[in-house]
Amino acid sequence: MATTEQAPPSRLRAWMLEGLSDMGKGHGQPAQEQESKPEHEGQPWWRVMCLTGVDYFSTLGYQPGIAALAAGLLSPIATIVLVIVTLAGALPVYRRVAEESPHGQGSIAMLERLLTFWKGKLFVLTLLGFAATDFLITITLSAADASTHLVENPHLNSTLHDKQMLITLVLVALLGAVFLKGFLEAIGVAVALVGIYLALNVVVVVVGMWHVITAGHVVTDWSSALTAEHGNVFVMIGVALIVFPKLALGLSGFETGVAVMPHVKGDPGETEQNPAGRIRDTKKLLTTAAVIMSCFLIATSFITTLLIPEKEFESGGEANGRALAYLSHEYLGGAFGTVYDVSTIAILWFAGASAMAGLLNLMPRYLPRYGMAPHWARAVRPMVIVFTLVAFLVTWIFDADVDAQGGAYATGVLVLISSAAIAVPIAARKAGQRNWTIAFAVISVVFLYTTVVNVIERPDGVKIGACFIAGIVLVSLLSRLARAFELRVTSVTLDDMAERFIRDMASRKIRFIANEPDQRDKAEYRDKIEQIRADNDMPEQEDFVFVEVTVLDPSEFEAGLTVRGEVLHNRYRVLTLESSSIPNALAALLLHVRDTTGCTPHIYFEWTEGNPFANFLRFFLFGQGEVAPVTREVLREAEPDRARRPRVHTG
Repeated sequence: MATTEQAPPSRLRAWMLEGLSDMGKGHGQPAQEQESKPEHEGQPWWRVMCLTGVDYFSTLGYQPGIAALAAGLLSPIATIVLVIVTLAGALPVYRRVAEESPHGQGSIAMLERLLTFWKGKLFVLTLLGFAATDFLITITLSAADASTHLVENPHLNSTLHDKQMLITLVLVALLGAVFLKGFLEAIGVAVALVGIYLALNVVVVVVGMWHVITAGHVVTDWSSALTAEHGNVFVMIGVALIVFPKLALGLSGFETGVAVMPHVKGDPGETEQNPAGRIRDTKKLLTTAAVIMSCFLIATSFITTLLIPEKEFESGGEANGRALAYLSHEYLGGAFGTVYDVSTIAILWFAGASAMAGLLNLMPRYLPRYGMAPHWARAVRPMVIVFTLVAFLVTWIFDADVDAQGGAYATGVLVLISSAAIAVPIAARKAGQRNWTIAFAVISVVFLYTTVVNVIERPDGVKIGACFIAGIVLVSLLSRLARAFELRVTSVTLDDMAERFIRDMASRKIRFIANEPDQRDKAEYRDKIEQIRADNDMPEQEDFVFVEVTVLDPSEFEAGLTVRGEVLHNRYRVLTLESSSIPNALAALLLHVRDTTGCTPHIYFEWTEGNPFANFLRFFLFGQGEVAPVTREVLREAEPDRARRPRVHTG
């Protein structure tokens, strides 16, 4: 509803604000607009799986080493527990999430629908904080592990051994530079990277298994050491159950798998309103990725635990953060090992690109809609700069250490999975599916336990998550405050009766009275007219139309406005509106009437009693309070030209 012309921006500003984020397209659009969209275009599910896979499968670069550090000799058994939780817990949960949010909103959107008003917004901001932790730590951890593979390469170690921090920062900066130039999700590149990387890992796993089988004493030594350390099988399983939360990095990728749903090609003739084919194929995507990853997790944890000396996993060891790369150099030679390093560095770097795309897609979906982001937050390049600078800070805080960032990464992953595990049984209960409700409730308990244990043992994760949450909440509230006087009604629609009132007044003076509905009896409207005439010294022949706004959810920011007209007591014409903010609704109505009739409307208020600051807080939090001056301020910002601005009168 822009009403003014602005000076053309500078070239730098125009370049920075070029290319607004597409995420959120269709969100909040009228149903008829969504239904009119053409058949969904996308990619086959297996290709989109590779886009998810650059994040999910790339964890093989560091997961076996982290598992060995966390579980020691029990790493293979703890990994089996992790796989069971993956296939029997996370996979069913996210298959259900795909059904409930087929447009890529994920579990956050499912939970958003359960809570209203400010508590819902604050809850979503909290989850966004953990999501930011997940994605940003993915960028920094992946870059750190890529630099580890580069530094620890035998051919480069002597030259780069003390340059890991610098290399990590360069990789993060390079990632930001790519997005500043303009990044298109290259699914074809993802397919090539994932295909090559998994093929190389198959070779490493087969060779590793061959050495385990041919050197029989390796298995015997491992089982003997395991028995000596833990006693019997039941103790081993019990310890593995306790330890497995430390392996939670192996659960990453499910939230990304749902986020990429809009890229999955549906069935012919399919619409955005009924994407049955997309949902079906996304389930295939999630299942296939989980099965492939589960097989690799078990195999790689087994061969790395049995073939790599324990001291090499520790900080400073040659296998720290690069266990499979260590095996590739050890058993397949320097040439193959270098190829493996290059492949690992490429997929880890691209995993950072996937995470950056996830951030750029996720934040604009919620924050601008809440009024909790500046206007420039809708553009890609400013947000890239912000996220890159934050990634620099995180890299510096963690000293580009893969192990040190594992806790923060696992916390972000587990909180998002736990939120999905909580949302799904609620959805099943609403659908009347009793058995699924019980099953999903049990799964949610498992993930909540895993999350709590991870937070207790590695509190650094929740600390960094809390920093992100505090930052997002603070910036969001400041942005909402800065945009308090912004005209944020996206459209105005009048019914037939309301249009008749406006046409009738347009032949004379268009005069509105802002009225807070109370009893809505004849005396209320009669007394209000008399008061307005007395306060403004107006003759009795002037006629008015009342405007009444009902506040629904004051925490909402942008929405359309529907105006309905009615005649009460056979005499008083009343326009009724529903909005999140009384001043914004009145300002939007006045500007719409001016634009459609060519006449300048007048609106009359009475002063609000009470402390002005308290009244402003009522407006900021509850959409009502200091109505008259705020309406005038919204109009002033929307229409700088005083000659064209609707008139506000306060008695």
